Amino acid sequence: MAGALLIGGCSDRGSSTGDEGVSGVETGSSDAASADFGDLRDVCQSGSPTGAPAQGVTDTDINVGVFSDVGFTKNSEFVDAAKVFTSWCNELGGINGRKIVANTRDTNLMEVRQRMVAACRADFALVGGGSGLDGLGVKERLNCTLPSFPAQVSQVTSAGADLEISADPSLVPGYDQYFGFRSWLINDAYPDSKTKVGIINGDSPVTKVLGEQAVEGVEAAGGSFVYNDVYPAMGVSDWTPYAQKIKNEGAKGLIFYGEFRQLPKLLSSLTSIDYKLDWIDTNNSAYGQQFIDLAGPQSLNFQNNYLDLGGNAPLGSDVPAIKELEALWAKYAPDAELTLPAIRAMSAWLLFAKSAAACGDDLTRTCLYQTASKETAWTGGGLHTARNLAETTPPSPCFNPQKATAEGWETPDFQPDQGIYRCNIPPYKFTKDYGVPLTLSDVGKSMSDVK
Repeated sequence: MAGALLIGGCSDRGSSTGDEGVSGVETGSSDAASADFGDLRDVCQSGSPTGAPAQGVTDTDINVGVFSDVGFTKNSEFVDAAKVFTSWCNELGGINGRKIVANTRDTNLMEVRQRMVAACRADFALVGGGSGLDGLGVKERLNCTLPSFPAQVSQVTSAGADLEISADPSLVPGYDQYFGFRSWLINDAYPDSKTKVGIINGDSPVTKVLGEQAVEGVEAAGGSFVYNDVYPAMGVSDWTPYAQKIKNEGAKGLIFYGEFRQLPKLLSSLTSIDYKLDWIDTNNSAYGQQFIDLAGPQSLNFQNNYLDLGGNAPLGSDVPAIKELEALWAKYAPDAELTLPAIRAMSAWLLFAKSAAACGDDLTRTCLYQTASKETAWTGGGLHTARNLAETTPPSPCFNPQKATAEGWETPDFQPDQGIYRCNIPPYKFTKDYGVPLTLSDVGKSMSDVK
C-alpha cells in the first residue's frame, strides 16, 4: 500500500530543504498535553539523559529520517504525521528527555539511494515514511545497519527486509492481504461479477507486481478476468478508450492500481458512456476527502467504489484512538488532511517512541530493534487490529471495507465478526514467486554489526 502507484510523499517540512533533500523539524509548544494515546500510557516523557550512545543520538536530541516522495507527489501525509507526533511528544519532554528531530528525506521518486546515503550519515533510525521505489535503497540501509519503522512499503525487496519493522504492515511478503476483501466482493457482495473481473494498472514496476498478485489472489478466490490492461503511469488525457474497452469486455468488477487522482477521470468516462460496474476497488490510497471531491457526486452516485482499510479503524468513527488522532491533527496540523498513510505513520511513531523509551538512557539501535520486535499484539493504541511483530506471517486476516459516496466514506454491510472488523477469511499465500526481501547477510552483515 500499499495499493498505490506511488506511496504518498509530504510537503510541509517546517524549514527549507537543502541539496540532499533533507530538512529538520524539532517542534513543541507551551500548551501541555496528555502523554497517553489510546490504550498506550506515558508514550513520551521528560528526563535527564547523558551521553551519545548511537549515531543520531545525543544527550538532547534523537535524529530520525522520514522518507517521502514529496518532490514528485506533492502529498503531505508523512511529514504531516512527523510534525504532529514530534510536536506532541516534544512538548511532553521527548523520549526520556531527548527531543525528536525529524529529518525529511525527499526522495523525489527516483532519488531513494541518494537520500538513504544521507540518512546513513546522520539518522538514528527511519520512522513513519515511505517512498514508491523504496526497494532502491534497501542495500544501502542494511549496509549502514539503519533500522526502519516505515508507514508504508511498496516493493518486495523492502517489505519485511531485515531491520525493518512495520507497525501496521501495508505489504507482507508471500501473502495477499486483500484476499478477504476481494473474496467478499466477488462471493458475497456481487456474486454476478465473479467471472467478469477486470484490472487496470499504472505501467510502473511497483504496480506491475501488485497487479500480478491481485490476479492470482482473485483467481484463488474463485474469480476470473475478462479485462487486464495498463495505462501510462503519468495518466492519460482521454480515458474514454479505456472505459469503452472495459464496457466491450463486459467487466462487472474492476481493480484499479495507480495514482488515485487518475481514477476519477476514468470514473467520469465510464459514467459518460452510461456503463456501470458492480464494483470498483479504488485501492486504499484513495481513502480521504480528496478522492470524494475529485470524483464528484455524479460519478459517486453512479459507480460503486470500495476500498479495504485492512483492519484500520475508519476516520470519523467512535474508536477512542481515532478520536484522539483527529484531535491531535486539529491542534498541530489543522490544515492537513488525515489519511490512511498518516494513520499508519502514527502507529510507526508510537511503536518507535515506546521502544526507544524502554531502552532508557542507553538508546542503541540494537535495543530499539529488539524491543520493538517483541510486540506480539501491537495495535497502535487502538488504531488498528493487533499485529504480531514477533512473527509477521501469516498477516492479520481482518478487513473492513469503505464505500465512497457523495457524502463521504461510509461502511457497507460486510458481516463483521470481530467488532468493526471481519476476520474469518484467512489471508491467501501466493504460490508464485514475486521476489524476497533483502537480509543483512545479503550485504555481508549480521546483527552483531548493529550498534
